[in-house]
Amino acid sequence: MLKLTYTENGFCLEHLAQPLENWVATRVVLALRSATPLFVEPSTASFLLPADLPHLAELEALETRENPHALSLAVCDAEYVEVCLNGTWLVSDPDSEEGIFVTTMSDRAEFFLFKLWQEAESIAFLANE
Repeated sequence: MLKLTYTENGFCLEHLAQPLENWVATRVVLALRSATPLFVEPSTASFLLPADLPHLAELEALETRENPHALSLAVCDAEYVEVCLNGTWLVSDPDSEEGIFVTTMSDRAEFFLFKLWQEAESIAFLANE
């Protein structure tokens, strides 16, 4: 399972071994016990990866092998590729842009996408130093 946490400052991607249904069920129970509103709905999420990342061609090949509704790629411009995912959006305020998005794909696709994101984050961090 991939978990994307969107905040006002950006987002964080995590690769979790827990099944999506179990994770969502735990979040629902937590919201019930803490009397916190929770909205859960099918949704899409996207993020950008640099177009010059090594192994991006492998991600394009993976896109054709995955469920066609799970993952799609779109060229934004000469510098970035947009990764679009289908999954579930969880948020305490339905109008908020901050929340958690979870999705599931094959283990290989999840791990590969996570590693590409980590590589992009490392490159961005080094460029800002």
